[in-house]
Amino acid sequence: MLRIDIITIFPELLESFFNYGVIGRGLKKGLFEIRGIQLRDFTDDPHRTVDDYPFGGGAGMVMKAEPLFKAVESVKMPESQVILMTPQGERFNHKIAKELSKGTHFIMVCGRYEGIDERFREEMVDIELSIGDYVLSGGELPALVVLDSVLRFLPGILNKEESHLNDSFEHGLLDYPVYTRPREFRGVSVPEILLSGNHKQIEDWRKEAAKNKTRRSRPDLLEEK
Repeated sequence: MLRIDIITIFPELLESFFNYGVIGRGLKKGLFEIRGIQLRDFTDDPHRTVDDYPFGGGAGMVMKAEPLFKAVESVKMPESQVILMTPQGERFNHKIAKELSKGTHFIMVCGRYEGIDERFREEMVDIELSIGDYVLSGGELPALVVLDSVLRFLPGILNKEESHLNDSFEHGLLDYPVYTRPREFRGVSVPEILLSGNHKQIEDWRKEAAKNKTRRSRPDLLEEK
């Protein structure tokens, strides 16, 4: 079973996310374990300080190495993977999510302020991930994005295990267009082929529609194939 430890100064930000949707159901069914670890619990001073001024000057504060080392070491096992959410990390994608879902224990580190002490990154981090070329206030939201994507691959999380097989990016394409009732809405009708009952023709239509959507919106995906 996959175990996830998230090191953060705001564990309460994470709690509500795991009470809802398919992830909440998976947690209640015991398909994975997750806990938030308060970084401040690994400090020694009365103020529970986790940051300090950067050597050499400059704006902002830097997360201290000592509490980060202690927090990771308190839960780390031989099979653990320490993941740091950072703008300088590898761009997270569907392929990475699928690969991470095969792991057994993640320790996700959520940075704050202007960054973390470089000694922690060099000595303790196995994987650095980014969710895009922009800056957020901390690593908590990126960590949740990564986990939501990774956990979908665990057996039993989705109602039908094959559901993720039709997700966008599973075959290097965006997902095909989908429709539901009513058959006609504001003058726009559902494509007739979807009402035909011919499963082979429907499958062919969906494959072609997925290619067309990808060609319009994400042509870079076709170049990578």
